[in-house]
Amino acid sequence: MDIASTTALTLGVAWASGINLYATMLMLGVLGATGGIVLPSELEVLANPWVIAAAAFMYAVEFCADKIPVFDSAWDAIHTFIRIPAGAVLAAGAVGPVDPSLQLVAGLLGGAITAGAHATKASSRLLINTSPEPFTNWGASIAEDVAVFAGLYAALHHPILLLAFLALFFALAIWLLPKLWRALKGGASRLAAAFR
Repeated sequence: MDIASTTALTLGVAWASGINLYATMLMLGVLGATGGIVLPSELEVLANPWVIAAAAFMYAVEFCADKIPVFDSAWDAIHTFIRIPAGAVLAAGAVGPVDPSLQLVAGLLGGAITAGAHATKASSRLLINTSPEPFTNWGASIAEDVAVFAGLYAALHHPILLLAFLALFFALAIWLLPKLWRALKGGASRLAAAFR
């Protein structure tokens, strides 16, 4: 793979893992097993039928859990400790067989990207949960799944497009996260005041 493709796959896998780790693993595993893509040797384990089955099962569980307001935020809180390390490992593996120092850099950068994507998803979902109706939550969940599959497709087939999307996503996240944090703090203060 050329440098743009390798970079797009590394960053795309990290970003997608922060949104939905199991969908990421499932898509890469199925594509690797069916010959749709050639996975770097470090990621070939994703094409194992047992790994695909586990990823499919966990994706189905997350698909349902993500539709239940408030429970989805608890799910995201628990997955802070799963998505970020897994995203770092997948990013390190996506660079393929390179110098170990480059794999470490890819893992560190991948972990940071996964953390940023996860923080953006989790905080925006917390804010969405303040809405009394469930349709906003369902729409956000489905949009996230579509974004993961489309983002990975772009990483594999249109790397420059994915890199441009990631630049926009993180520029928006940098602008949006402080606003989301203030809104969440304000909501928590109003909730605490209501119980007093």
